Amino acid sequence: MDLYENNLISFDQEKTLLLAEKYKEILDILGENSDREGLLKTPQRVAKAMQFFMQGYEQDPEHILRSAMFTEDYRQMVIVKDIDFYSLCEHHLLPFFGKAHVAYIPNKKITGLSKIARVVEVFARRLQVQERLTTQIKECIQQTLDPMGVIVVIEAQHLCMQMRGVQKQHSITTTSDFTGVFQQAKTREEFLNLIKG
Repeated sequence: MDLYENNLISFDQEKTLLLAEKYKEILDILGENSDREGLLKTPQRVAKAMQFFMQGYEQDPEHILRSAMFTEDYRQMVIVKDIDFYSLCEHHLLPFFGKAHVAYIPNKKITGLSKIARVVEVFARRLQVQERLTTQIKECIQQTLDPMGVIVVIEAQHLCMQMRGVQKQHSITTTSDFTGVFQQAKTREEFLNLIKG
């Protein structure tokens, strides 16, 4: 039983075989010997890993939020900060990773706090750019919960900048997007102060 089976992730056998064939071919094109001992199982491992990394395409983030949606007369800021995420840049298929900070101000509807982290995970487990990831999280929460406002801030390191290209190892990219009451500078400032603490 491998890591993915321990995490109860099942794979489409046909898709796994097809991907493994392609990765074997890629190894050979790059000048490796895909039949040597250390690489014999690599194509299959990579095929499973890529399906794990891309599992967000099979999940519905709005359904996740609705599965734990409750009526509550609470109209103050709800913040889930420091949500770890890992994604793949669609330009080079290299990882970018970091933390997402998400807040919303309810308008009669709240959701389970873990569901906010799950929404981040669903969108991160797709080929992404950080800007789109930020907006997709914001739009999903806004459309599903219809709160008075949503704000998302993401801070990430991109291996496409660190391993290749400009090779700047310590650079951090920050993106933000917001709706509703977070368009007011005072409300945004309150959120930013809270996530810094």
